[in-house]
Amino acid sequence: MLTAPDRLLHRLEWRIVRRLDGRLQGGYRTARRGIGWDFHGLRAYEEGDDARHIDWNVTARLDEPQVREFTEDRELTTWLVLDRSASMAAGGTGRGKQEVLAELALVLARMLGRNGNRVGAVLYDAAEVRIVPLGSGRNQALRIGRELDRPLPGKASTTTDLAAMLETVTTLARRCLVLVISDFIGTGEWQRPLIRLAHRNEVVALRVVDATDDALPEVGLIVVQDAETGEQLLVDSADPMFRERFRDGVDERDAALSSGMRRAGVPLHRIGTDSDLVESLLAVIGETRRRRR
Repeated sequence: MLTAPDRLLHRLEWRIVRRLDGRLQGGYRTARRGIGWDFHGLRAYEEGDDARHIDWNVTARLDEPQVREFTEDRELTTWLVLDRSASMAAGGTGRGKQEVLAELALVLARMLGRNGNRVGAVLYDAAEVRIVPLGSGRNQALRIGRELDRPLPGKASTTTDLAAMLETVTTLARRCLVLVISDFIGTGEWQRPLIRLAHRNEVVALRVVDATDDALPEVGLIVVQDAETGEQLLVDSADPMFRERFRDGVDERDAALSSGMRRAGVPLHRIGTDSDLVESLLAVIGETRRRRR
């Protein structure tokens, strides 16, 4: 009998992975040894060299055959940092942030864990940190999915410490690709650990957002609750001054997040709960390519 992660991965392979493969058409870099190469430089032609590697333009200028040399890609190691905090469970009805996080984690683990490449995961919650050791292939994606499917040990009542979340993966990742998937709603001086993490790794931030994160319904008196702390407050949602303060707070939070990411040199991608996952991931891949040029 198939488990929930098995069913989800099977559905994603048909709905997402196959579509991504078709859209990319081999355009993304492979990390398997002997298949992908980066241009390294030129040298004089020697007997036995592959004529297909001769640079004819340089050869004509120097009047001496020149051959292009390439450096083989290293096997890619990826760590997925998955935010399981209380705010990731907040949102409207339907497809929520937790569902998007699970879909992203399984699709990325499935695609990045091919050809001998390895993927691991850090599942972070205020009450517990779970680590899925590095592995490859479809079974590794299922291991990550099963960990995501496990219930949390208890209701998280404290705010997410973003600094602690990043510090956890800093001890694991060296010269890796690190994908941080979170709504980035939390506390902690996270800029310094992010800079340290990005110094030794290629880091990409995927910010999962829901419309309810930034919008306040105008319905009169309502009780609002902090998704992380559980603190409740009675407010008048129709009060223009309160709505302005709320909007200013959202703008300030977003500006601080964007500024911190820029300082660390980490690209930040927004993925809404109502977004098409294929289009969102293609945008991430396209931006990553442009940054590498």
